[in-house]
Amino acid sequence: MTAPARTAALRALSVIAGGHRDLPSALADSRSRLEDERDRSLTAAIVHGALRWQRACDFLVEHFAHRPVDTVDPDVLLILRLSLFQILHLDRVPSAAVVDDAVNLTRASGKKSATGFVNAVLRSVLRQRNRLPWPARPATAADRDAALRYLGVTWSHPDWLVSRWLDRYGLDDTERWVRFNNDAAPLTLSVNRLRTSRHELQAALAAEAIETEETPLAPHGLRVVRGNPVRRGALGNYFVQDEASQLVPLVVDARPGERVLDLCASPGGKTVLMIGDMQDQGVLVACDVRPRRMALLQDTVASSGSRHVHLVQVDRDDHLPFAPAFDRVLVDAPCSGLGTVRRDPDIKWRRSEGELPGLADRQVALLGRAAGVVRPGGRLVYATCSSEPEENEGVVDRFLAAHPACSLIDLRSSGSAIPSSVLDRRGMLRTLPFAHGLEAFFAASIRYNESV
Repeated sequence: MTAPARTAALRALSVIAGGHRDLPSALADSRSRLEDERDRSLTAAIVHGALRWQRACDFLVEHFAHRPVDTVDPDVLLILRLSLFQILHLDRVPSAAVVDDAVNLTRASGKKSATGFVNAVLRSVLRQRNRLPWPARPATAADRDAALRYLGVTWSHPDWLVSRWLDRYGLDDTERWVRFNNDAAPLTLSVNRLRTSRHELQAALAAEAIETEETPLAPHGLRVVRGNPVRRGALGNYFVQDEASQLVPLVVDARPGERVLDLCASPGGKTVLMIGDMQDQGVLVACDVRPRRMALLQDTVASSGSRHVHLVQVDRDDHLPFAPAFDRVLVDAPCSGLGTVRRDPDIKWRRSEGELPGLADRQVALLGRAAGVVRPGGRLVYATCSSEPEENEGVVDRFLAAHPACSLIDLRSSGSAIPSSVLDRRGMLRTLPFAHGLEAFFAASIRYNESV
């Protein structure tokens, strides 16, 4: 009998490859059909791993099959990817069981004629697993083709993306980045200060045999070291949120009694952190566009216990239904998501370089709409989870050029609580995997001096 986790993993990978669902929703659906927590955990590991190492697995298929991967049946290729990942990266999984299940999955997928091919490729890899033909690391980036092949194939990233990082940061830091992306992301929690404190939450989790440590940069976060708090009753005391994401509300610096707008708020983690900064005093309006996103936001806000967060669904392109009365406006803009490849590895295969200009145009337009509801003297904060300059400082500079009454705030000299190590030379928040051990996030604070 084929292991349930491998069947579930193939189901999720098929849905993702077909473009029908994104990684989180496809994985959630496949895992929901499994009763055993160990099977759910293994399914997640296989799906994430097969996507992280997709290009490397395809390289091995081409090498040992002596044919391009685009000539391999798509279902068979998915089975090979998930099997190769297990053979190469999951030591606790017996290789013989992986091969047997791969053959069974191929047969069950209606591809009986390909069972011999799958068996032969996997057993060839097993025989040579200690001397696989990976592209070697060049001594320097001077041999650009060799550097790109090493970063792209050996560390399984698209050439266009590693080419950009190589140009900006060099070989050593880009290698650290791709290695970072191929590690499993830790589980990080943000503390809901309306209900508890970081110290109190840490003690409460420890009493349930869940070991945590304080996040070094985010002042209200905990990183889970051992145990799984997600399946327990959180009661709104904490929410799952990356440490880099938790730094964005520090840029907003919301104060008690202010009027704050969170324009792209769902799922609501930053909203809860900001209302905590406000001590639940004042008004925080949290918005999103789609009904499903609004429902998720509503659940988060309801769990938080806040009495002063108000939800408003807005149209995607129309003028915002607000007067220019907000002290602070956060635009956590829809973006490529290329800064979160470690957590969502499918992004590096779904995105293309050609999408970036269009994304940046929409971000500039969104920032312009948001500027119209900031009061004179207020602040407009622009944030993304993108690694790419077109979506980050490029958008800020385009906005400032079109709005001369606005000016960039240098957060290095503004008295903010943001650690100086994550501020760049212009005083904007920028986290980098090789420098900070965090996903690549960006945020800039803009002062609205007078009429925009």
